[in-house]
Amino acid sequence: MEAEAEPKTDWARHALRINDLIDNQVRSLRKRQVIDSYKAGVRKGTYWGIRTNIADYGLQPTLECPFEKTILLAGLRTRLKRLDAKVQEQVINWGYAVCDAALRRHVDTDIPIGTFPYPDVGVG
Repeated sequence: MEAEAEPKTDWARHALRINDLIDNQVRSLRKRQVIDSYKAGVRKGTYWGIRTNIADYGLQPTLECPFEKTILLAGLRTRLKRLDAKVQEQVINWGYAVCDAALRRHVDTDIPIGTFPYPDVGVG
C-alpha cells in the first residue's frame, strides 16, 4: 500500500484506512509464510499474483504476456458489474498463463507449455 498524500481526518474514513492497512498486513504476512514454506520444503507448490511479471519466472518459452498489457488487466476495478466479453477472456488468459509459468517453474519442469483458453484475444 502506498502512503496517502493527504490523509483523511474524519474518524469514519480514517477507520476505513486503518482497516485497509490491517488487511494489507495480514495478506502480506500470509503470502510470506506460504512462500517461505515452499522454500523450506514444508509444502510443495507455487505462488503467483495478478501483478506478477511473467518474465520474472525466467522461462523460455512462456505464453505471450507483455507486462505492460498484464498490469493493465491487474488494474481493472473489482465490481459486480459484468465485464466486456473480450476483457473477461483476456483476464482468463492472463490467469491461465501466469499459472502455467508458475507451475512449470516451481512445481514440475516437465510440464509442456499450455495454450490460451481464448487464443484469439491473448492478453490485450
